[in-house]
Amino acid sequence: MKHMTKIAGIGAVLMLPLVSLAQQFGEIDRFIGDISSFINNTLIPLVFAVALLVFIYGMFQYFILGGADEDSRGKGTKLMLYAILGFVLMVSIVGVVNLLANGLGFSDDEEIQNIPNAPTSNT
Repeated sequence: MKHMTKIAGIGAVLMLPLVSLAQQFGEIDRFIGDISSFINNTLIPLVFAVALLVFIYGMFQYFILGGADEDSRGKGTKLMLYAILGFVLMVSIVGVVNLLANGLGFSDDEEIQNIPNAPTSNT
């Protein structure tokens, strides 16, 4: 417990210059918004793309490279399994984060006022 208070005190002291620089370089919420936008628009799609490439490479290793070699087919199977598990974990984490953000009112989504209806036939 003693170490935690020391770490928290050191962290607070190290954060003081950032608080004072927030007035000089702009608002802190804009900075946090830019970081959030970078994570949502760049990093998450990049991680999904890497998982897709791992899955495709696993398929290539299973079907093309490991046609007769059981060891190579086993490696391809493992890569595909890891990629699928990665997809499931990433989608579930993004879903939970969005659920919490929407439930707590942190999302900036505007409600659609005029939702168009599907065309109908009156004959």
